[in-house]
Amino acid sequence: MASYDVIFIGSGPGGYVGAIRAAQLGLRTACVEGRETLGGTCLNVGCIPSKALLHATHMLHEAEHNFAEMGLGGGKPKVDWGKMQSYKDDVIAQNTKGIEFLFKKNKVDWIKGWASIPAPGKVKVGDDVHEARAIVIASGSESASLPGVEVDEKVVVTSTGALELGRIPKRLAVIGGGVIGLEMGSVYARLGAQVTVLEYLDRLIPGNDMEVARTFQRILKKQGMEFILGAAVQGVEATRTKAKVSYTLKKDDSAQTLEADVVLLATGRRPFTDGLGLDTLGVTLSKRRQVEVDGRYETSVKGVYAIGDAITGPMLAHKAEDEGYAVAEILAGQAGHVNYATIPGVIYTHPEVASVGETEETLKEAGRAYKVGKFSFMGNGRAKANFAADGFVKILADKDTDRILGAHIIGPMAGDLIHEICVAMEFGAAAEDLARTCHAHPTYSEAVREAALACGDGALHA
Repeated sequence: MASYDVIFIGSGPGGYVGAIRAAQLGLRTACVEGRETLGGTCLNVGCIPSKALLHATHMLHEAEHNFAEMGLGGGKPKVDWGKMQSYKDDVIAQNTKGIEFLFKKNKVDWIKGWASIPAPGKVKVGDDVHEARAIVIASGSESASLPGVEVDEKVVVTSTGALELGRIPKRLAVIGGGVIGLEMGSVYARLGAQVTVLEYLDRLIPGNDMEVARTFQRILKKQGMEFILGAAVQGVEATRTKAKVSYTLKKDDSAQTLEADVVLLATGRRPFTDGLGLDTLGVTLSKRRQVEVDGRYETSVKGVYAIGDAITGPMLAHKAEDEGYAVAEILAGQAGHVNYATIPGVIYTHPEVASVGETEETLKEAGRAYKVGKFSFMGNGRAKANFAADGFVKILADKDTDRILGAHIIGPMAGDLIHEICVAMEFGAAAEDLARTCHAHPTYSEAVREAALACGDGALHA
């Protein structure tokens, strides 16, 4: 029986970051992981492999649509799906092995297997029981199910199966117009598939700025993706080679069907806590089976903590990382804190979509007076030179104080540009602070400055 200061259950972004930070702070630390490789869903079947495929297919799009205009010849590129899969797998291996190296470097023990918590302070893995002063549940999430839809990961797939299809489908039906569905739909649309997205709501990417959502849908439609909004999926009939999606249009209650070679179920995710024994242990769960925690991430059972997708909040890898970092510091006697108001969200299509803080909709609902500074990438020299002028930057600031309340970007490198605004918000900056900060020319970031200027006297290049 081994004894530790802290054991993290799960080696995803929350678990591995928390474990490394705890070890850096002098705590004897272990991390339990049942996969053959570290990194959790994110590195193995989520963030990293999907970004590899998004990058590869964006390069294909550039070659097919923009190379000739830049004077680059050589003919249309051929897609070697097997080679693209190998490239993706190599990217996964480099990242997961990197985590293994970091564990060894920081003296974090990897306990291989699936964990349960038979009692406070005890973690059972296989036949072994390990003791720990603190246990942190960082078990992540799994794809949410939908009544009438049975997943086989071949014809009816989750994001996991979508990353490793045996062939590129001619017709792909995507159930769900959120981040995962649009990213994977974008991959296969670039590869030549006829992609149709069915979304229950009357809009895409719920929770995001409405103007961004409308612009995003228009751009994706121009790229060849089709959308059926207000579609309530009733079920999927699948054979070995194809499937038929049955759905009802909410606007007129009419029954419809859609045939496809592959159906991607992308209706969100739910906490993965099966097998941990939380009900027996007495850990309080919400109606959505999320682990309830206090301000220090401690559950209703003393000494048992939880972070990441297992608890409430956006299911984002970087949110889990921040919580892992924070809980490690708390366990080491430090403050440990996460500012949830400055956690960005990103969709890695092309163009990218990024957001942080309030939307116009949430500010109106709260009755808060605000002003909008907006700048189109059509006015950005770098974007026009790179065939990336679709989209805009929108900054929301308090009407009286000019303090930045939120920002929304759809355009090139939006996922990187948003962080300048995150830092500004972290320091309580005003839009004028951004506007008066010199930005290198020519860069995409100038669009951020222009949007900040638009919160005042007006953008210079609009």
